[in-house]
Amino acid sequence: MLRFAKECGDKLIVAVESDRIAGNSAHVPQNLRLDGVKSNSLVDEAFIFDEPIEQLVKRLKPDVIVKGKEHELNYNRELLILEKFGGRLVFSSGETIFSSYDLLKKEFNDLDSYSIKLPIDFMNRHQITKSRLIDLVLNFSTLKVCVIGDLIIDEYITCQPLGMSQEDPTIVLSPIDSKKFIGGAGIVAAHASGLGATVDFITIAGSDNTYKFAANELKECNVKVNFILDDNRPTTLKQRFRSKGQTLMRLSYLHQASISKVHQKKILSKVKKVINDIDLLVFSDFNYGCLPQSLIEEIITIANRKKIFITADSQSSSQTGDIARYKNVDLLTPTEYEARLSTRNYEDGLVVLAEDLKQKASARNVLLKLGEEGLLIHSENLSNNDWLTDRIDALNATPKDVAGAGDSLLITSSMALVSGATIWEAACLGSLSAAIQVGRLGNIPLDTKELIQKLKE
Repeated sequence: MLRFAKECGDKLIVAVESDRIAGNSAHVPQNLRLDGVKSNSLVDEAFIFDEPIEQLVKRLKPDVIVKGKEHELNYNRELLILEKFGGRLVFSSGETIFSSYDLLKKEFNDLDSYSIKLPIDFMNRHQITKSRLIDLVLNFSTLKVCVIGDLIIDEYITCQPLGMSQEDPTIVLSPIDSKKFIGGAGIVAAHASGLGATVDFITIAGSDNTYKFAANELKECNVKVNFILDDNRPTTLKQRFRSKGQTLMRLSYLHQASISKVHQKKILSKVKKVINDIDLLVFSDFNYGCLPQSLIEEIITIANRKKIFITADSQSSSQTGDIARYKNVDLLTPTEYEARLSTRNYEDGLVVLAEDLKQKASARNVLLKLGEEGLLIHSENLSNNDWLTDRIDALNATPKDVAGAGDSLLITSSMALVSGATIWEAACLGSLSAAIQVGRLGNIPLDTKELIQKLKE
């Protein structure tokens, strides 16, 4: 019933009868009944009322009053007052949903800490201590970071399965709730801010409601956003339809063509304004047109001249990218598939693959993401110009949503390296951040306290 009422307007207020008004119907004291209503995530406001219903309606002037179906044939004293100012009286007891709405909501927030394990053997091999990692994380607050790339909004639509269509073999779903998250390069910027850095974010967006949502959310995350608005493209929105812990379908609203020369110049201009004040430049490229090759080359040339630490990720899932087009950078974080796609190497082992990518991109460090098999670290040994390689297993044994793992790894490892970490320490912290992120549904910005707490555990 509350879900139905919420759908009737923008704000749901629940008036809970006092013990005096409820009389013998009140089997539970009014304060406990009020607490129960307030704990429901659908309710925006709730209070005890101890006045005639007519006075309450006059005072609140609601657009809609929702009452249970059992009241439909009764005399409803508030109807006459409601009609005077154009309100409506609606009767509904809602629809039967066989799984609790609040249990569904918990899917987005609950994190099983016991499923995350630190790579103790790896840490021992490289003489990494927890106290050293904590010191590195605390140092993140001194960093100034600039993130450039494709803004994405991820929307998770929780559905109730109704059955199979009789006309064709199609699953029929009824949406229960939806929740939006900042994604793409936006979540990389939000992660950096959550970990304590001062963050500038430069991106392209459309003049639409999705952009407005992103602007508000990033402001809440203390990210300074430099939006370049393009009326010819939408702000990228990806919808995931989920039921019983599974994603059944994805829809994407996007434009993949490269941005115009005019907008490229605007991005370059914004980069030049911040470049003297930053410690780290991060390219978060989803290959939706925000970062054409000529623009990348100009930005990297400027950053290298200023001796800025540069990292890059170029994702290829439903789209096609080339991570090796980010040349002369300090860190690349591709998946195995993205590395093979870029090098055209589909036969050699992982170490040879990582070396091929390093040679092609002239990169100094490569973190090769292997999904459930963890991470391969391929790093330069500056003392004898040799290369060193090691592996970290995946640190979360029961992931819920792997979509944000790479973004967490990218920004945490990058910030660690800029803070003076070895590549092994950076990979360890990046893997831990990824483990935290995949343990919950949707992109939730990382938090310094959360990372330190996991290290202490």
